[in-house]
Amino acid sequence: MSETNLQKTPLNQTHRELGGKMVDFGGWDMPVQYKAGTLTEHLRTRNYCGLFDVSHMGEIHIDGKDAIPFINSLTTNNVLKLVDGQAHYSALTYENGTVVDDLLVYRFNEEKLLLVVNAGTQEKDWEWILKHRADFDVDLRHASIEYCQIAIQGPKALDILQTLTETKLDEIKYYHFTNGEVDGVPSII
Repeated sequence: MSETNLQKTPLNQTHRELGGKMVDFGGWDMPVQYKAGTLTEHLRTRNYCGLFDVSHMGEIHIDGKDAIPFINSLTTNNVLKLVDGQAHYSALTYENGTVVDDLLVYRFNEEKLLLVVNAGTQEKDWEWILKHRADFDVDLRHASIEYCQIAIQGPKALDILQTLTETKLDEIKYYHFTNGEVDGVPSII
């Protein structure tokens, strides 16, 4: 695929301006490293902090009174066990039990879920989900274009991110989330 045909995240131009080495990553124009090099970047993340553009991931909204039963019919983990503001890792499966894809399921409330699927399979996942909605009272929305997703990782990640938000990050439990603002931008944290 030529560079002009590659999909681009909202941060694409910033990656280029900062000297990112851009490659075709599953049809996306993504940086694999910057000038410091992969070893330096790896150690910096392990010992301090690293920032990763994961905006190429897919986001699918499931809304409606059957949101939980619908997703429970397609995935392996029980969404009923989640509380509002909690997420879990799961698998989207075919009827025979084999895996369509792995994904994250975010529960906002009983009638509002968000699925985060892999970049390279989001269209296949979307088609599979659409194919199985017939008997469920749900509204589905493929919303990937609306999201810029950033992962901040490393032992100093919490301290650094806390300088950009009033949300009390240390109060968010593992695999939980909240709505807030980061640097003035409405965010799922």
